[in-house]
Amino acid sequence: MKKTSTLILLAIALLGLQSCNSNDDDQTASILDGTGITLDGDVDCCSAEEALQVYKFLKTVKIIPELSTEVDGKYNVFAYSKTGKFSVGYNEIYFVAVKKGTGNYVKNFDVTNLSPLMTMTAMNMKHSTPVGSSVDSFNDKYLAVKRGWVSFLMASTDKDFWVLSYDVKVLGHQKTVADASFSVEALPQGQTWLQSFKTGDATYFISLVDPQNYQIGSNSISAYVSKKSNPATQPYVVAEEVFTIEIVPTMPDMGGHSSPGNEALTKQADGTYQGLINLTMTGYWKIDLTVKDKEGNVIAENIHFDVTI
Repeated sequence: MKKTSTLILLAIALLGLQSCNSNDDDQTASILDGTGITLDGDVDCCSAEEALQVYKFLKTVKIIPELSTEVDGKYNVFAYSKTGKFSVGYNEIYFVAVKKGTGNYVKNFDVTNLSPLMTMTAMNMKHSTPVGSSVDSFNDKYLAVKRGWVSFLMASTDKDFWVLSYDVKVLGHQKTVADASFSVEALPQGQTWLQSFKTGDATYFISLVDPQNYQIGSNSISAYVSKKSNPATQPYVVAEEVFTIEIVPTMPDMGGHSSPGNEALTKQADGTYQGLINLTMTGYWKIDLTVKDKEGNVIAENIHFDVTI
């Protein structure tokens, strides 16, 4: 009798749990009403909860129509950045693939061979720029959002222009986007977030990541070090070499004072360089850099970033 009662209680609990899960799914699906997303049970697309997460994230970024495309009439692939534009220095670029007809997001697709190219008409010259090693899922919450980055060396002008090419594969359907034209804006005056140095015959570029997010106090500082390709029309990949980049922030407008508690940029397993920078007040900061090789020899100095908080 006791065993029978236990089984009955367990069955009731399981039914209650299923009911709760069903209600949660129904509530999430109802939130998607009016978004243009239809849930049809396609296992290649997002569940209600996944679709809602992606939808909310895409509300925080802006589409870049010039870099978006259609694949075999079945899918739309949309490109995004934080502002819908690019500027000189480090920029993140996001991609989503959408199933036409339902508007739902495809969970597994690939973006490869991200290749920006600058044409300098007056100089009859072309070159690429630093590019991330791969375009990967944003994180566990956003498997249907792919993220890469490009660090642009220069702004577009009337005669100097950027194009971007990339390959995309969505559930076996492939397309190459070739030479899509777009603009890169100059940074506000006094802001410099991309610098270079040379050692031997090699040229390297240091791209500062998201300095507009700095606040008063101790800040995590991130950067990438990329190596100029040969030929220069190929994307500049993240350098394999290991450096240490010492950082000394000063305020030229305040007598050149510095701050304590700064930690050098050192290379991490994911290819980024991570350190700490202490900005003790608002205003213009000059961040002086000294680059050392793995033996501790100084190979570059007298380079700096300019940041205003």
